[in-house]
Amino acid sequence: MPDHSASHPSRPRLLLIFGLVLAILAAVNVADKYGPHHTGLVAGPLVALALVLIARRAGLTWHDLGMSRRTFVPGLKYALGAVAVVAVIYTIGAAIPATRVAFHDVRYHLHPGAALITAFVVVPLGTVLLEEVAFRGVLLGLVNRHRGATWASITSSVLFGLWHILPSLRLAQVNQAVGGVLGVGATGRILAILGAVAFTALAGLLLCELRRRSGSLLAAAALHWATNGLGLLIAAALATTSLT
Repeated sequence: MPDHSASHPSRPRLLLIFGLVLAILAAVNVADKYGPHHTGLVAGPLVALALVLIARRAGLTWHDLGMSRRTFVPGLKYALGAVAVVAVIYTIGAAIPATRVAFHDVRYHLHPGAALITAFVVVPLGTVLLEEVAFRGVLLGLVNRHRGATWASITSSVLFGLWHILPSLRLAQVNQAVGGVLGVGATGRILAILGAVAFTALAGLLLCELRRRSGSLLAAAALHWATNGLGLLIAAALATTSLT
């Protein structure tokens, strides 16, 4: 069944909804950083559901959100291709000594069982689900309704970059490659944060384009998971190998 068209929200209502979504995301970001361990694992799915309900009440269709049944099969094809490409790139990167250092991250020095749980439970439910629904679903859909695809991608991606400020506060300390290049002092920390924001904003543009081409949030979510989850598994495997 095709999605039923919904009325376009007025500009003042759009701005109000947009501000509400940003306020919710800011609160979740702070709670995930400074709250109990794995706060995002609980809050992520709940907040994602709340954002979808807000967007639907605002008049966005399932197609606007990238969740239409019509685009599931194209989205699945893109998703499988994205995971395969990332797997090949990461495997090559881990095999070459010059690039292997990028996987040396103390956050991912995990027991194999913990690494599997983190990659297949914590990352998809605590990170990917909320971020894809929020940035490539709700925010992209809201801006696209009034300003078009280009502004929607730019706005979503800039906000996605800013979303990563708090998670990157200790990036220079925990990632050997980043710390080695930028240093672990105040200047290095600032440069690491700016680099993380810029990199994730550019990644956001890629995810938005994948979402646009496939018409499905599934494609962007798969690439997002592969980037995080497969990277974590390789980092954990390398750490375990070096310890043994």
